[in-house]
Amino acid sequence: MTDRQTDPAVAQPGSSIQLLPLLAAIAIMLGITIWPGALAAPGGGADHWAAMALFWAMSAGFVTGVGFQPRFFAWRWLFSGLACLAGVALAAIRLYTLG
Repeated sequence: MTDRQTDPAVAQPGSSIQLLPLLAAIAIMLGITIWPGALAAPGGGADHWAAMALFWAMSAGFVTGVGFQPRFFAWRWLFSGLACLAGVALAAIRLYTLG
């Protein structure tokens, strides 16, 4: 017998699929797979700051989108829907300023 409070496989109350972050994560994943040149700097090399921001947004979107809520508050914030939005915004600002 397993205790419902200590079993990690049991869904937490209130955790459910959040469609918007999940769709954002899937869109980022497919967009970068299909068009990796979107993260290229003007010189042709990879723009690591924009890539890091987008991949953070993708990770946060998947974690939040499937309904997982980390227990530790720092991880909960880093992988939240707001973090997904922040990552997309940071990547957009970075790519816009590069020209």
